[in-house]
Amino acid sequence: MAETEGRVTLWGIEVFLAAAEEGAISAAARRLGVSPSAVSQQLSGLEAALGTVLLDRGARPVRMTPAGTMFRRHAQTILNAAQEARAELARSDLAGLTTLRLGMIEDFEADVTPRLLSALARELPGCRFLLETGPSHRLLEKLDARALDIVVAADLPGEVTWEGEREQHPILREPFLAIRPKSGAADLPLIQYSARHLMGRQIAAHLLREGQRPAARFELDSYHAILAMVAGGEGWAILPPLALHQARRFRAEVEVSPLPFAALSRSLSLMARAGVLRDIPALIAGRLRILVREEVHTPALKDWPWLKDQLSVL
Repeated sequence: MAETEGRVTLWGIEVFLAAAEEGAISAAARRLGVSPSAVSQQLSGLEAALGTVLLDRGARPVRMTPAGTMFRRHAQTILNAAQEARAELARSDLAGLTTLRLGMIEDFEADVTPRLLSALARELPGCRFLLETGPSHRLLEKLDARALDIVVAADLPGEVTWEGEREQHPILREPFLAIRPKSGAADLPLIQYSARHLMGRQIAAHLLREGQRPAARFELDSYHAILAMVAGGEGWAILPPLALHQARRFRAEVEVSPLPFAALSRSLSLMARAGVLRDIPALIAGRLRILVREEVHTPALKDWPWLKDQLSVL
């Protein structure tokens, strides 16, 4: 039998499963946080290593060949086994941990964070947990000052490269949305998210780039307060899906749509000082992705299916 080119890799298998599930190379690339060409390259390498075609990439949507359908069952088993092995190794590292100082963006504090801490506490009965919530820039400052061990925060646009100093585990990419009262005038003022925070500055900079100067009377730093005012007909807002998750009691009282100009998005990641905690950051990031998918991603797509290509657990 002729030797096939290349080798079967876990990354190649993960790319194949993403493409099979998403039905499009571009959607798989967004889900994995890589370029479409990188996805295509991995698929070609995997097919060459196996000596067969797994996906009909000319079809719309992309569909599995009979060989692809057969391989998918094995691929999922292989990935599950690898994940279990990584988790077991990480748990051996966690067993010796006595204190974990965790910084979490406020967007997760209501339900994701308590569930994450509960899961970690069951695995680490001898560990003491210190939690701090706050805006992203403050959490990252404390990580760099060694006052926190791990932080979950929004990526800072234009931030200097921290290669070799921080390790980064992407968690969620989400778009900014236009949120309006269910009934009201079209010329309502913008209720701004505070420019004292990174997200407010990001929104303000985007409006400036787009030549948008909406009338604004209020500048607030509370999702609940902003959405309460929008629901009351006082104005409209630009916020991400996590805001609607945090202040979910207002979801039925507002209209949600894409921005009426160029799209804007942000990414959230788990970050730690590189190499200090071995496999622990990756283990916690994996736990966090599961919780974010259950608590945020799935409910949001149920309410707004059109977010499918914009809201991604990474």
